[in-house]
Amino acid sequence: QVQLVESGGGLVQAGGSLRLSCAASGRTFSTYTMGWFRQAPGKEREFVAQISWSGSTYYTDSVKGRFTISRDNAKNTVYLQMNSLKPEDTAVYYCAARRGAGWGEAYWGQGTQVTVSS
Repeated sequence: QVQLVESGGGLVQAGGSLRLSCAASGRTFSTYTMGWFRQAPGKEREFVAQISWSGSTYYTDSVKGRFTISRDNAKNTVYLQMNSLKPEDTAVYYCAARRGAGWGEAYWGQGTQVTVSS
């Protein structure tokens, strides 16, 4: 069982930056692939970025070059640094953890709201 708690969301102007954090419980954090997803009002939840246990990263095209995912296994924490934010980045951002091949059986956090004003 893994419990995830996100923090760092808020209101920011377009072009600004935010850093989201996701603190995980448990002693096996380093074995999980960690990911960030987001859900905008009226839209389905979408993948944003992931980082494997070995540090390999992958991003959705819309955030490449602007967002950076990282992890600190000593602190059981994964981060999402978001720069050059756009109004279309407004969403609830969720942290997730998985060991399997897909996100269908992942553990999820409660989410943190990010609002980007124009």
